[in-house]
Amino acid sequence: MRTVAARLAVLTALGSLLSLARAAGSLPVPPIKPGLWEVKGSMLDASGKPQAPPEQSAMANMPPELRARMAEMMKARGVSMPDANGVIRICQTKETFDSGKWQSLAASAGCTSEYSVQSGSNWKFHSSCPKLKSESDGELVFTNAENYTSKVTTTSSLLGKQNTQTRVSTAHWLGANCGDVKPLTAESMGAP
Repeated sequence: MRTVAARLAVLTALGSLLSLARAAGSLPVPPIKPGLWEVKGSMLDASGKPQAPPEQSAMANMPPELRARMAEMMKARGVSMPDANGVIRICQTKETFDSGKWQSLAASAGCTSEYSVQSGSNWKFHSSCPKLKSESDGELVFTNAENYTSKVTTTSSLLGKQNTQTRVSTAHWLGANCGDVKPLTAESMGAP
């Protein structure tokens, strides 16, 4: 069984991608290139000031053997271990986009979404994820095929405590070759 810190780390590392997936529903394929993506995330407090995500310190405080196991678990799921700045790398393939499998990530987590905006470059949504005990409001802005940003405000219940946080992610396409980063799929993720 995963520790709470490990679970938080995995969910946070995947936050940007899941926000992209949560917005999927019946929307068209996102207007981005397949390949290796670098995603940098940050967290805002209630007043909008940047703060370090709690999972970053939790991961930094992990014993080396647990951190190594976490890195292997994340790599097996298609996500690199976050660096000291919280940057991760994710591989998205053309086959994943074309097959619609990228959209099943949110469904496997039990999430549903309603959309207020569905233009090609701007998606706004509200997601409900009962299994994760969370509600989110988010916006994705696709600057071009190689860059997008997401801002997602989520209210969730963790260990019986209500929490609201805003996550901002900036994603940049690194290239068509994913190198040793395995493609991320719903099958590799499993339900959280």
